[in-house]
Amino acid sequence: MEWIKKNFKGIILCFVVALIAWILVKCVNQLEVIGAPVIAIISGMIITLFIKDKSSFKSGIAFTSKKILQYAVILLGFGLNLSTIGKVGLTSLPVIVSTIGISLITAFVMKKVMKIPTKIATLIGVGSSICGGSAVAATAPVIDADDEEIAQAISVIFLFNVIAALIFPTLGNLLGFSNEGFGLFAGTAINDTSSVTSAASTWDTMKQTGGSVLEYATIVKLTRTLAIIPITLVLAFVRMKKAKADGGIGAKKVSVKSVFPMFILYFVLASVITTIINSVAVGEALDMFKSVFSFLKEVSKFFIVMAMAAIGFNTDIVKLIKTGGKPIALGFSCWVLITLVSILMQKALNIW
Repeated sequence: MEWIKKNFKGIILCFVVALIAWILVKCVNQLEVIGAPVIAIISGMIITLFIKDKSSFKSGIAFTSKKILQYAVILLGFGLNLSTIGKVGLTSLPVIVSTIGISLITAFVMKKVMKIPTKIATLIGVGSSICGGSAVAATAPVIDADDEEIAQAISVIFLFNVIAALIFPTLGNLLGFSNEGFGLFAGTAINDTSSVTSAASTWDTMKQTGGSVLEYATIVKLTRTLAIIPITLVLAFVRMKKAKADGGIGAKKVSVKSVFPMFILYFVLASVITTIINSVAVGEALDMFKSVFSFLKEVSKFFIVMAMAAIGFNTDIVKLIKTGGKPIALGFSCWVLITLVSILMQKALNIW
């Protein structure tokens, strides 16, 4: 009861903001390109300016931004079928690997050159290269990023997501992409699933393909999302190694459990369970499991929206604007280079 009294108000506040953002996106098609997480985080930033006494909300908001975010990542695993990678064929893998690689390298180089804080550079690099908000959600707890760093990364990624969703169908048409080529382009060069589906749906309408490009782009995007697993595991081990090295003589002993984010293992386990069940279940049993996994995936998405609302409540919007120049430059560089590499790789492999 004490825990409920302490956290109830903050959790409910985040829930209400998330629910409104969720309903808005579901009801207004034009808002899909923005996405409920971005609406929630912006709403949180604005609402918090008008809350005079935040003390009664503080604990619940902190719980939502940390724990609910971790629960969201675990449930996200039920939407990842590891066998999906086989469906897109070996042709798309070089493009996926190349775009992820160029984004991570760009983030590392620009962090050094422009002296961008390590955690913000990591979040933008990973978010740009893999799957936007979901990748940021998975990575943030691993590197112990604070709410303002998460908000900065989400804001930057959102900006170029919207631009990509709006201009890529026209760009693809000007470049003469085939349907398969644009599906691969959208799936590898746009970082958030909602924007991928928006761009692919626009292409399907332009070319009257009957939805085939949307399906292919989504499969490419899901395959790209699998990179969350190795990248977060590597980041976790790096952090664990650094924590042990910083322990030193006389310092508090660092345990693996205290540093390694166990929720990532649960996320991997959820992905493995999903893959196994999709491989062995048949008939009505398979349909039932697919319905359950689909529901858990939706819950995961809603939890992310709740966490983004909480992060918005903990973010100083004035400070965010003042310090946004370098992160935007990094996000722009990652976005442009991912786009160019995706186009060049497809040209080299004669895909379009």
